Amino acid sequence: MITQLRGGLVVSCQAPIDSPLRDPQIIATMAQAAVLRGAVGIRLDSPEHVMATRSRLGADVPIIGLWKQVLPGSSVYITPRFADAAAIAAAGADIIAIDATLRSRPEGDTAAQLIDRIHQELGKPVMADVDTWEAAEAAAQAGADLVGTTLYGYTEATQDQTPPGWDLLTQMVTRLTVPCICEGGIASPAMARAAIDRGAFAVVVGTAITGIDLQVQAYQRAIALE
Repeated sequence: MITQLRGGLVVSCQAPIDSPLRDPQIIATMAQAAVLRGAVGIRLDSPEHVMATRSRLGADVPIIGLWKQVLPGSSVYITPRFADAAAIAAAGADIIAIDATLRSRPEGDTAAQLIDRIHQELGKPVMADVDTWEAAEAAAQAGADLVGTTLYGYTEATQDQTPPGWDLLTQMVTRLTVPCICEGGIASPAMARAAIDRGAFAVVVGTAITGIDLQVQAYQRAIALE
């Protein structure tokens, strides 16, 4: 499944918690449309969305699954616990995406421990979502199968940065031996092409393609300016 992603576009089909688009069947329809137009994989949040999309697409399209959970005492929210990863795997995800930043995690485990458990107990490859070079290096050393720039600009350590993380991607591609994914801030086909040219194994695009809620809000704010 990882090989199928090489050089391609992965479409993240997600919607805000209060959006009518969050219905599992609507998410699955967006994913199906993306695949019909050439996407090589889909990234999804929650077991319900993974299950609905897997049923719609069949077994041949790689699904990167995650489960966003806001938990007390930790800012880690992308598949923070093993139980979350297990639920995503049971729903039919091929690859489990986790927060692999260096921040403290719920229940006191580490990203390395979570990666190992997913490999050993679930038999699934792991995509490590990182924010810094130090986190990327640690995730690769812990055995992550893919490392993505997903959280660059979205954590305390990178809050002054704006995605995409071109510098981080360059470091990862140059210094890691695992496939490196460019995700976050890719807002145009030209930017996606630039990511591939910089050595990205694949590119994940979400808001620019499927983020109707955020796109409409951005347009409306611009129009409303006096």
